[in-house]
Amino acid sequence: MRIVFMGTPDFAVPCLKRLVDDGNEVVGVFTQPDKPKGRGYTLTPPPVKVFAEENGIPVFQPKSMRDGEALEILKRLNPELNVVTAYGKILPPEILYLPKFCSINIHASLLPKYRGAAPIQWCILNGEKETGVTSMLMNEGLDTGDILISEKLPIDENMTAGELHDKLSLLGADVLSKTIRALLDDSLKPIKQNDDESCYSPMLTKALCPIDFTKTIDEVHNKIRGLSPWPTATAVLGGKKVKLHSSEKTELKGGAPGEITVSHGEMLVACKDGKLLKILELQPEGKKRMSAEAFLLGHKIQSGDSFK
Repeated sequence: MRIVFMGTPDFAVPCLKRLVDDGNEVVGVFTQPDKPKGRGYTLTPPPVKVFAEENGIPVFQPKSMRDGEALEILKRLNPELNVVTAYGKILPPEILYLPKFCSINIHASLLPKYRGAAPIQWCILNGEKETGVTSMLMNEGLDTGDILISEKLPIDENMTAGELHDKLSLLGADVLSKTIRALLDDSLKPIKQNDDESCYSPMLTKALCPIDFTKTIDEVHNKIRGLSPWPTATAVLGGKKVKLHSSEKTELKGGAPGEITVSHGEMLVACKDGKLLKILELQPEGKKRMSAEAFLLGHKIQSGDSFK
């Protein structure tokens, strides 16, 4: 099958790789323009572009999908199917419906739950016990198209958004492969989404990062793991900002919200009702990420100190 793939970040790479491995004819890849990264603002290609170029697939990086240029490129490529995975651009109708089999999207949630830009993070922030990947027929709405195939994945209690991202990206490749096989043998049965069951996952901002330790231990734990590795939950200790990357709930109690207990190389912080959350990894301002034990060895932190 002649396929045009549209995707940008690491999450999309396993899907593109699976298309190639399954023997599909990937005639072109659309991805976001290169962007400056790092302290030196070095112009860096998206991961999808890197993979495509390594595999000899033509790459296109239009600034807009609405100015006519992208449509002309697509007409020349003449795909039977567009596959979209975390592309980051809205597709106009003339592009969505150009291919013989239209366009399908691989979305990192169990639609209609968590439509939108950040489904992986929001399902953890909200304390969900499972999520998954859905393939859908694309329409002009935001993740509102008919569901094709949906597969579930349990969320472990201490799993971070970064860890869940990696698992879902691999599951996404499996779902895509199954969807295309079903499309070819005409066994797909599209299911309309129930809008009454929908919820949205808006883009993350740094305004979400500060932790309020007067919240429950579940809320604090979910914020830490839901915002890891980016934009990362933060607190203030000794007048300096600290990023908190991972944590673990305990059955212990003691202290006012934000109060630290240091015990046997472990750092515990009190949440609502005095329940203690174990901090596993953190990152002082301007320093590298480290274990709580390493942090305690390098800083004069003692029981009774507090995160603000």
